[in-house]
Amino acid sequence: MDLLRDADIDPAPLAGKRVAILGYGNQGRAQALNLKDSGIDVVVGLRGGSGSTREAEANGLRTALIEEAVGSADVVMMLAPDETHASLYQEVEPQLRDGAALGFSHGLSVRFGFVDPRPDLDIFMVAPKGPGTALRSLYEQGKGMIALWAVERDATGDARDIALAYGRAIGCGRAGLIASNFAEEAEADLFNEQAVVWGGVPELLIAGFETLVEGGISPEVAYLECVGELHLIAELIEACGIAGMREAISNTAELGALLGGRRMVDEGVRERMAEVLREVRAGRFADELKAEKANAYGRLEAARSEARSALVEQTRRRLAATDES
Repeated sequence: MDLLRDADIDPAPLAGKRVAILGYGNQGRAQALNLKDSGIDVVVGLRGGSGSTREAEANGLRTALIEEAVGSADVVMMLAPDETHASLYQEVEPQLRDGAALGFSHGLSVRFGFVDPRPDLDIFMVAPKGPGTALRSLYEQGKGMIALWAVERDATGDARDIALAYGRAIGCGRAGLIASNFAEEAEADLFNEQAVVWGGVPELLIAGFETLVEGGISPEVAYLECVGELHLIAELIEACGIAGMREAISNTAELGALLGGRRMVDEGVRERMAEVLREVRAGRFADELKAEKANAYGRLEAARSEARSALVEQTRRRLAATDES
């Protein structure tokens, strides 16, 4: 594993350069603020009338219209939603300086052809492995978030140094920057989102909750058992690893995990995981993402509404109200 930290990275490649951040969402806000606090000349590119303009300026950031921000920048970071990158790149390409660096925090839009950058541009990625809120809070604590970095195209000979200096400036060099590539990062991240942390785990929690409720257990007890304890196992794994987590719990819990875990995650589950990975690599999810945007995010809106009204969420709100009283 090629892991680099602050001491291994020269910050000079960003000295005197302006970075334009396109998008002021979860990652855009965090990265822009971390860059500013690291002494980097940063501007946030926004559309006219954007509601984020006031927020960004209140946070001490310089803002400009997207085309002006891009035209003034040496490094442009594409931190808008992935599915908007195709149209956003077409919009900003005429303003990109010759030999500029174009950066991403996810490999999807390059790996699956949403964006086909001009050949004179350096193309790099710095992908923090966590949400922007955590990236920002860790930075403020003097810590950092581990990240993957990659260079897709080194047109000027400076792409590697710019990528690493950028990762250092947003605080990721404090924890470590691991060399990867756009395809590896995109495929692993999309697989995880569907099959493991963001897709598989929540569905397992809901299924466990509903099984207990259908078996006569009160919703409150079912929630505490199946959902409420999740942060405990996450904290133990973070501190001790999976093996250490198992050794830290009671013999009762450890034996239960041994007997039950592999019944839940059997060969059928592993086969379906492999199927998800094949579909990701074939571009099927990328096509679904394009279709969802074209259909005004209808499935996502319906799923959000359904999730908010589910019994497991009603139970969470009741328990939260009890904590506040």
